[in-house]
Amino acid sequence: MIETLFRILAGKNISPGFIIFIVSALPVSELRGAIPLGLLAMKQPILKTYLIAVLGNMAPVAPLLLLFEPISNKLRKFGLLAKFFDWLFLRTRKRAKLVERFEALGLLLFVCIPLPITGAWTGCIAATLFKIPFRLAFLSIFAGVMIAGLIVILLTKGIIIFF
Repeated sequence: MIETLFRILAGKNISPGFIIFIVSALPVSELRGAIPLGLLAMKQPILKTYLIAVLGNMAPVAPLLLLFEPISNKLRKFGLLAKFFDWLFLRTRKRAKLVERFEALGLLLFVCIPLPITGAWTGCIAATLFKIPFRLAFLSIFAGVMIAGLIVILLTKGIIIFF
């Protein structure tokens, strides 16, 4: 999916920074996909890639924290969507034990782990589920995204090896 999006955007003469921003804002890739894309495929400078990826990853956070609960409550009135949200909440609860136990600090740790399903989007859902106040949730997610970005850069550049 990311490769297809990259090919479409690259073919439209769109700036590399905008592509990095868009890819990092998507729930599937976040900055875990945007940083390698920027550094390896687009040959962008590290600092530029990092800053744009962090900004892109954070772009949906405030709206998600503010609107996720009221929108999901309205959508749950429809049968198929109720099942989807039940599944999503159950999956998030299972994966977010750190958040449940340590709240804001757990949220930061949950978001900073550069693995699938542990980024800012899932962090927003976890913050909503565990009723973490907006300010604490936003700051925890922001710090987690910044740390995750640094880890992804180190992994992408081969400075640390994950497995």
